[in-house]
Amino acid sequence: MIDLGISKLALIGAVALIVIGPEKLPRVARTVGALLGKAQRYVADVKAEVSRSMELEELKKMKDSMTEAARDVENSVQSTASDFEKSWSEATSGLDGPSTSYDTGSSMGSLETPPVYKHPKKNWRLKQKAMPQWFKARTGVRTRTQSGAARVARFRPRSSSTPR
Repeated sequence: MIDLGISKLALIGAVALIVIGPEKLPRVARTVGALLGKAQRYVADVKAEVSRSMELEELKKMKDSMTEAARDVENSVQSTASDFEKSWSEATSGLDGPSTSYDTGSSMGSLETPPVYKHPKKNWRLKQKAMPQWFKARTGVRTRTQSGAARVARFRPRSSSTPR
């Protein structure tokens, strides 16, 4: 850029004062200042755009290298998985088929199927707390426990002499 010292600025100011005149000089100075400010902002914007484009290209290169590495890992995992499946099928090839027997230790060597897990059936009546109170009252489910003596006393026929 142009090297402007104090002596050069003073010379430019003196020439501008003579050529433009003292009446128009402040307005021209404001205009020149505004133009210089716009020029500086434009240069800063261009620099920022160039740096952004450089960062974007670096990110694109990094993305390409990462996708390539991911593809390599995927291919190696697939090849390892196929090798494992191949070795698994070779190892289990003799185990497949109807020749599988479960020997229970009997002398006859009878073929029995292994026991199958059976889920226990749940009795929903055991879960009395899950029933609403109105349903218990309607169906006659006891909600309070009583001793045997209290039950006998409750349902004993009344005698005419003792009020309840």
